[in-house]
Amino acid sequence: MHIRISPNVRSCPGDCINVVLMGDTHEYHRDVGVPDGDLLIYVGDITRRSFSSRAVEDFDEWLGQLPHRWKVVIPGNHDYGFADPSWQNLITNAILLINDGVELLGLKIWGTPITQVDHGFFGGETAADREGQFKRIPTDTDLLISHGPPYGILDREYNSKNPQGCRELLDAVHRVKPRLHAFGHIHGGYGVAQVGRTSFVNAAVAGCHGKPEKNPLLLCIPLRLSSEESGFKSTRVKSTSDVLADVCSS
Repeated sequence: MHIRISPNVRSCPGDCINVVLMGDTHEYHRDVGVPDGDLLIYVGDITRRSFSSRAVEDFDEWLGQLPHRWKVVIPGNHDYGFADPSWQNLITNAILLINDGVELLGLKIWGTPITQVDHGFFGGETAADREGQFKRIPTDTDLLISHGPPYGILDREYNSKNPQGCRELLDAVHRVKPRLHAFGHIHGGYGVAQVGRTSFVNAAVAGCHGKPEKNPLLLCIPLRLSSEESGFKSTRVKSTSDVLADVCSS
């Protein structure tokens, strides 16, 4: 079943922005109802298996039709075609991050597609490789985007008790302590969790059969914080219709 119903956008206070998070559409991006917002973050797996660049061209065209002022995209393990610079050039309607960062509205964002199962296409074939790449994440990063989850956080597949996240990524999160860590990859881990000052979001909209069954998540993120607060409240996603996680103090 493809869900097309988008949640209503609730206005943030003037010092906050609406951030829409989604990923793992596997070429079914046009079947997803995307809520409006200021910033769209896509956490990877645009394609099924990088069989054709045409799917990326259609994805980029779709991005251009969305109303969000800023859009940030990372590839996933299915998107190994992005190891080729010619594929990277196909994304013209968003900022593409591959082990790189950007600053928007004073928010420092870092994006990495590396997972344990991407066969080293993005520089993280071994644990040592992943550790080295993740050490490049600046300590002042506000929003961390990765394709896969950190170990033990929203990283279990349907009907599984086995964590499938990355230990090296978890170490990096402990070091950086971002305000938000968004990822996907593990479809069964969809939801939101709060650990310390970091809000974790698994935004994989695909279900167990690889097609979209869940809605994108919408967060309200403050642009300025006091030194004592993270700016987020602990939130949970109770169902596919309860997808508006308002984590900004009203």
